[in-house]
Amino acid sequence: MRYCINPLCNQRQNTDAVESCLACGTSLLINNRIRLIKPLKALTDNPYNYFDVFEVDDAGTQWSPVRKQRVMKILKWNSPKLVELIERESLTLQLIRHPNIPRSTLDDFFTFVPNNSPLELRCLVMDKIEGQDLEQWMESSGSISQVLALEWLKQLVDILHVVHRSNFFHRDIKPSNIVLQPNSQLALIDFGVARQVSNTYLAKVSGSGGTSTGRGGRYEITSVVTPRYTPIEQIEGQAVPQSDFFALGRTFVQLVTGLQLMDLPKDKQTGRLTWRDKAPQIDKPFADFIDELMAPLPGQRPQTTEVILQRLEKLPQQIKNYRLANSKVFKYSKYTLMFLGLVGGIFLSIPLVANFLIAQGQKLEIANNSQGAQEFFNWALKISPQSNRIISSFYFERGARSANTIKLAKKYYELAIKYNHLDADAYSNLAYMCQQLNQDDCAIKNYEKSFKLKPDSWEARYGLALFYDDRGMYDLAQKQYQLAIKMSREAIPAINNLSRLKILDGKYNVAIALAQSGLKKTENIKLQSSLYKNLGWAKLELKRYAEAKADLEKSTKLDARTDAHCLLAQAQEALGEINDARLTWEICLIAESNQREVQEWRLQVLKRLLGDYVPPSSP
Repeated sequence: MRYCINPLCNQRQNTDAVESCLACGTSLLINNRIRLIKPLKALTDNPYNYFDVFEVDDAGTQWSPVRKQRVMKILKWNSPKLVELIERESLTLQLIRHPNIPRSTLDDFFTFVPNNSPLELRCLVMDKIEGQDLEQWMESSGSISQVLALEWLKQLVDILHVVHRSNFFHRDIKPSNIVLQPNSQLALIDFGVARQVSNTYLAKVSGSGGTSTGRGGRYEITSVVTPRYTPIEQIEGQAVPQSDFFALGRTFVQLVTGLQLMDLPKDKQTGRLTWRDKAPQIDKPFADFIDELMAPLPGQRPQTTEVILQRLEKLPQQIKNYRLANSKVFKYSKYTLMFLGLVGGIFLSIPLVANFLIAQGQKLEIANNSQGAQEFFNWALKISPQSNRIISSFYFERGARSANTIKLAKKYYELAIKYNHLDADAYSNLAYMCQQLNQDDCAIKNYEKSFKLKPDSWEARYGLALFYDDRGMYDLAQKQYQLAIKMSREAIPAINNLSRLKILDGKYNVAIALAQSGLKKTENIKLQSSLYKNLGWAKLELKRYAEAKADLEKSTKLDARTDAHCLLAQAQEALGEINDARLTWEICLIAESNQREVQEWRLQVLKRLLGDYVPPSSP
C-alpha cells in the first residue's frame, strides 16, 4: 500500500502497482526517493491538524544511498509561525548528534507541490526510532523502581547534555516524547518546539520592558505549553534551559507513581505536587532531587546538565547512607556508643568516640538528614569540645561545594560559624552568599566581622568591592579594590576591576597603566583576557582604534568574552571594517552576559537596527 501526500486528496490510499495517485494524479514518489508507506497519526481534514506524519520508504540520496524505513513529517498549511517551527526542527536535528535522537540532514528538508494543488507542502524526513513511548508503556507496566528511575534519568540527562551543549533546549519533555527502544535505551523525540538558546537571549535583550507574555522589541519568545509539564516561566514565554529540568522532574513523578499528574494533589501553600506517598519505593535523597528539578523558579533548579550528572553519580551512595542512618541496627549502635562515651570511655578513648560521632553526623548531612547530623555533632561536642573546628571545617567545605545553590551554601557557612565563630573565611564567604541573595545588611555585617578577625585578607576586601561594584557604588568599590591591591601582589582580579572602573570614570590612561601592570603579574588566561579587554576599551575611548582592535583580538583569542566582542565590533566599525563588525556584533548579541556595559552596547546596536542610532564615523 502506498499513500498520496496530497492532504486535499479524497482517496489517498493506492496500490503498490501505481506510480501516481489514482484520485488526484499526484506522484507517489516524492522528491525522486520517498514513498509513503503508512500514516503514524490519523489522516483527518481537521484544520487544527497541521501536520501529517508517515512512515516512509527512503531510497536515500547520492550522499547517503542506503535504503531504509524512516519517518516524514509534512506541514500542510503555510502559516509563518508553523513554517518557522518546522524549519527550526530541521535545523535542530541537523545540528544535534546523538544516537538516541532522530537523525536528519540538509537533504531531508524540502518542499513539494501536489498535482493541481494550491498547497506548498514542507517535508521533514528523519530516522525512525523503534520502540514504545513511555506514555504507552506505563499503561501496561505501571510505576517503575528506584533503580530503573535512576538509570532512566541518567540516560535522559545524557541526551539533554548533548542538546544543551548544542545551544538548544527541548521545551516539550513528557512521557509521550520519550521512546523505550528494544535495546532498553531511551530516546528523546519531537523537537518541533525546540528553541535555540541564542535566539532566546537575543529576544530577552531586545524585549526589555516587554509584557508578561514574553513579547517585546523586535522579537518574540513563543510560549509553548503542555499542561502540568510546563513551568511558569515557559508559560509566560520566557523559557530557559532549566525549563527542561522542570518537565523532566514532572515526567519522573509520573513514572515513579504510575499516576497521571492531574490525579496528584498539590500543596496549597507552595503549589508543589504531593506525590511521595504514592511512590514508597523512592528514598528521600532521590525524592528531594526530583523535587529540586521541579522547583518553581529556574534559579532554584540545578543550573546545568553537568551538575545533574554529578549529582546522579553521588545519589546511590547518599541513598545507601540514608538507609543505613534509618536502620534499627544503626540507631542502636549510635546510642550505645554515646553511652560509652558519656560514662568515661571504658572501651574506647574519648577522641575516638567523638571522631566516630562526627563521621556519622557527616554521613547523615551528606544524606540530607540535617536534624540527625546536628544530633551527632552536639553529642561529639559534649564529649570533646575540640570537635568544633572539625565540624566547622566540614560545613565550610560543604558551603564551598554548594556555591551554585546560594541559599544552601549560606546555610552551611552559618553552621560553620556556629561551630567556630573565629573563622574569618567563613564570615567572608557568608557575606558573599548574602550579597548574591541581595541581603545587603547581612553582607556588610559579615565582611566587617571578617576584617576584624583577619585584617590583611585581600580576598575579603575584594569581595566587599564586588558588593559595591554590583550596586553601582563605584567610589566605595574603588577604595576597597585599592586596599586589596596594597595587601597582596596576588590581587590581580582587583587590579582588573579597578582598571574597568577607571574607564567608566573617564581616566583612560590610569586604566591602561593598571591593566598593563596586571598583565605583568599573571599567567591566568581568563585574567589576561579581561585585562586585554580593558586595555582595548580604554584605547577605544581614546580613539586609538588600531591599538584597541589588536588588544581586543588578543582578549577574544584567550577567552571568548562577550564584552570583548562588543568592544571589538565598535573598533572594527571605527576602522571601516563593516563586514567583520557585523559578524562580531552578532556574537555580542547572542552570547551570554549579564554585564551592564554589554546590555548598553546591545541596546545601542538594536536601536541602530531600528534606525534610531547613528554609527561612529571612520577615522
